[in-house]
Amino acid sequence: MSALAQLKIDKKVIENLSKKKLSDSQEQTKNAFAFEWSKLEAYESEAHAEVRRKWMLEKYCDNTPAKIDEWLEGEKKIILDAGCGSGYASLIFWREHLKKHYYLGVDISDAVETGKLKFKQAGYDGDFLQCNLLDLPVPDNSMDIIFSEGVLHHTDSTEQTLKYLSTKLKKGGRFLFYVYAKKAVMRELADDHIRNSIRNLTDAEAWEALKPLTKLGIALGELNSEIDIKEDIPYLGIKKGKIDLQRFFYWNFFKAYYRKEFSLEEMNLLNFDWYRPMNCHRHTKEEVESFCKNSNLEIENMNVQEAGITVVARKK
Repeated sequence: MSALAQLKIDKKVIENLSKKKLSDSQEQTKNAFAFEWSKLEAYESEAHAEVRRKWMLEKYCDNTPAKIDEWLEGEKKIILDAGCGSGYASLIFWREHLKKHYYLGVDISDAVETGKLKFKQAGYDGDFLQCNLLDLPVPDNSMDIIFSEGVLHHTDSTEQTLKYLSTKLKKGGRFLFYVYAKKAVMRELADDHIRNSIRNLTDAEAWEALKPLTKLGIALGELNSEIDIKEDIPYLGIKKGKIDLQRFFYWNFFKAYYRKEFSLEEMNLLNFDWYRPMNCHRHTKEEVESFCKNSNLEIENMNVQEAGITVVARKK
């Protein structure tokens, strides 16, 4: 039995889900991710998958994969992947667990069609729905786990979406999510400037427009040089200490991703992922704690990094 069959969702309801009108910023964000997830060559390498999996295990599981077994122990569970894209994150995070549990991937874009194909190729059963996360046709208190890897901040309101999705979670169920953290002052200004500079381009034009920035990140990374900042500069959000020059620019002035084992296309994808969506909210630790409290979620673990904030919470 599939997740949709288990939930007894009417087929007519499903057929009308993708027809509902979106805000202008959400429509643009939807189209940006449809374009991004179609770039299979930019995120399907083994190197990319390994880096991404290690990072997810670090931030969700404190580098203890056995926690996934703990979360899924007992009877067969329903995993809702809220903002699944092509299902990529779930395929590399949940892996073989997907054979033992119900999976329902929901995304605003037609990347769900790629997700169906990828799950079939991997030998996993899974259901996919294309709809706004605020229009889920699933009953309240019906999900055992909600997984939202880097998605809530791409909705019109992170807080509203978290609160709504939490109503779909069973009491005691877990909500695993990652949202962007606010960055240093100049980084925030530059990021918004770049995002606005490419907003009127087509997705394909924006992809090409970001390549010079990606190449700059590569040039900085290949310098393999370190800078020693002698004192904190609090009004710029810059901290003292030794740091790689590329990472210094990355965290404090603009996102230009670099990883030596990644291709130009893979690095450009990560920059596109950041700069292209108009819905791209950033939050503080205190804001995320407040969002969880207002959503009746008790935080079990919070991993705060410069990039973002990862939460594992249980519904009270």
